[in-house]
Amino acid sequence: MSSRTGYPRAFLLASSILASFLFVDVPGALAQATREQLPPIEVAPQGDHNRKPVTSRDGQGTRRAAPKRAASSAPAQKPAALNASQTPLNSNVVAESASRLGLTVREVPATVEVISAETIREQGYRTVSDVAQGAVGVTAGDNPAEPSAFSMRGFTNSQINILYNGIKIGPQNMTSRIMDTANLEAVEFVKGPASVMSGEGAAGGAVNLVTKQPHTGPVQNEAFFSYDSLNSFRSYYGSGGSTNVQGLDYRFDVSRSSLNGFADDTGTKTLDVSSQLNYRVSDSLKIWGAIEYREDRGKAYWGAPLVPVAFSGSHATTGIVSGNYFNRTDLGSVTIDDRSFNTNYNVLDNRNVAQEVWLRGGFELKLAPDLTLKSQAYGYGAERTWFNNEIEAFDSTNNQVYRERFYVAHSQRLVGNITDLIWDANIAGFDNRLVTTSSSSYLDFVRPGAANFPNDYVSLVDPNRGYYGDLTTKQQIARIDNEALSFEDRLKLTRTFALIGGLRVEHIGLDRNSTDKFGLENAGFPFSKDWAPVTGRIGYTWEAVPGLTFFSQYATGADVSANNIFLLAPTQPLDLTTSRTYETGIKHLFWDNRAEWSFSAYDILRKNVYAAAGGMQLNIAGRQESKGVELAGAVRVTDAMRLWGNIAYVDARYADYNFAGGSFSGNTPPNVPRIVANAGASYRFFTPWPVELGIVGRHVGDRYNTDANTVTLNAYTIADVYAFVDVPKAVFSAVEQTRLTFRVRNITDRRYAIWGDPFYPDQVLLGAPRTYEISAAFKW
Repeated sequence: MSSRTGYPRAFLLASSILASFLFVDVPGALAQATREQLPPIEVAPQGDHNRKPVTSRDGQGTRRAAPKRAASSAPAQKPAALNASQTPLNSNVVAESASRLGLTVREVPATVEVISAETIREQGYRTVSDVAQGAVGVTAGDNPAEPSAFSMRGFTNSQINILYNGIKIGPQNMTSRIMDTANLEAVEFVKGPASVMSGEGAAGGAVNLVTKQPHTGPVQNEAFFSYDSLNSFRSYYGSGGSTNVQGLDYRFDVSRSSLNGFADDTGTKTLDVSSQLNYRVSDSLKIWGAIEYREDRGKAYWGAPLVPVAFSGSHATTGIVSGNYFNRTDLGSVTIDDRSFNTNYNVLDNRNVAQEVWLRGGFELKLAPDLTLKSQAYGYGAERTWFNNEIEAFDSTNNQVYRERFYVAHSQRLVGNITDLIWDANIAGFDNRLVTTSSSSYLDFVRPGAANFPNDYVSLVDPNRGYYGDLTTKQQIARIDNEALSFEDRLKLTRTFALIGGLRVEHIGLDRNSTDKFGLENAGFPFSKDWAPVTGRIGYTWEAVPGLTFFSQYATGADVSANNIFLLAPTQPLDLTTSRTYETGIKHLFWDNRAEWSFSAYDILRKNVYAAAGGMQLNIAGRQESKGVELAGAVRVTDAMRLWGNIAYVDARYADYNFAGGSFSGNTPPNVPRIVANAGASYRFFTPWPVELGIVGRHVGDRYNTDANTVTLNAYTIADVYAFVDVPKAVFSAVEQTRLTFRVRNITDRRYAIWGDPFYPDQVLLGAPRTYEISAAFKW
């Protein structure tokens, strides 16, 4: 495929095979006894993550016990975490995106947050972006050019890896889509550089989306329906449990939604179908297979244009944006004109579409009491299309909105394998667990795009939206092969003190080609490039007294310095950034597991940074520094009352960011608020028909929409309220649980800017106004 030397891939694959045989042949490995300090690995489907017990409100208090899992037809010893009590911050679950050692969140020397399906349901999180808004220190924006974009610890977009059941499909700003939460078991947030776990791209952390998994036991069914004041609806049905075939468990979920936007003729329709079969062949072997289909079709909302205060006059708003702006023309002091709140400037024939298919399968084999082999193979395919007017820039020379079209499509194919060898051993009398992971993947990416950009002018109020016009295309191709060998180890020096470390050696091979509208290769193409990043982490956990754990870690990450790996051009610098973090903190569970809090402080440095300068340009940003603290807590005050809250502070800024036109050193990266806080409370009335009332508030500080920091997206505070009633089983005897919910989102009808795309600095995305929602959920 290219002229690249093949030794990095061969070396890594050979090393992986050799390491596996070496560990199998270690004397005494087969006879190693199960150890109390490190829970044994359960033979379970990859992605199951040993999730139970889970809390009903991660970080927001425990609601009810998780349903007990029936005995397996071929029982295996369960990890200690399965038998532990639930905790208010959900720190007893295992997140494989944070560690492959089978450790609970409380045992990992890093800040990890797992938001469960129960919390997603109770808080009314409809999309993955909604879930992120409820996490500690995380913000999100569904900019249609880069849906499900996140900001976390001072980093945004493709500096944060997005994983699907632990698998990366590409940089966020190319591959993420708006995704309904109905088919998800949990969303995991791993804070700070995390490349040792998920590879290139995790300079700011990783977000893992985990689909629902089969369970062993009686079949359980669930369904829900919802409708809101924007005429949006959601529907879902799920079922899972044991079949009549001994050892065979299944899971099936299907959801459909139509989420209408508040702007005219905008919204997204989604369809998600997922299923999985687990088959326990024997006490030591389980095989599994999964398939998923996802589809989303949207009429995109690209935001409201920045408008001069002098032009808007009495229609100028306050508290949404502020500052002065110059791009196409000098707008002076800017505002959002209230006449544009619900205006859609996109062309009438716009579309934003994606179809995705997943195939996954694998096995888990217990080779010996202390030796387990896990492997999964996967295939992924996606077709995506953007066909829109994407630029809407107010022009002060004619007091109209300049519009410009853009088209791009993706045809993506990905195949790969991930294999783990887990070995429990005793080193000089100390309990130790070592996981060796070998992974490889091959990706083919074809990207036809616009070669011309039709444009026009329309009025700010009641624009004539028109149609896209003539389209001329060109094509880009990227082929990427990736191989990695990683090691993760936990050594227990005492019953309460453990050292945890990891190392990842990765090879990335890129072949790029690009042709013009006549099919002729562009200058500098084709070309190839190789990288071999080495990343790692080292840390400790110390449970000073029962329930009180101190932790610290040093970790590193790497990502592509310019834009992302799919779009690199021969003239762009092709080096990787390097990032490192120092982090320390406390995790405390007390009051008979009724209260829990966590605190962390961190210092992150990312070098060799390139940043968006608007108009699809890149500037050399030099270094990016991020320092901050995070605090989260939850308590069940009484059986009826729960309180929870969190706050995050981050000071993120550029250093050595100099260019011909000046310097942005000291400026804050776009979409990074200094303060993010969430708080909530609920009270349950134990009446014949139990009723629960709740309120959730969120504050997001000032942000900027470009590196220049001349326009501020002003701070905002919003609140949601909800009430649900649990209908007694006697009313509907065939249904075990019935819940009716009424929810008001943004109860004060606050107008605010939620996100700004630095590549499209002339416009910002507004948050949704007050909406009302009713829903009904059933379990039987």
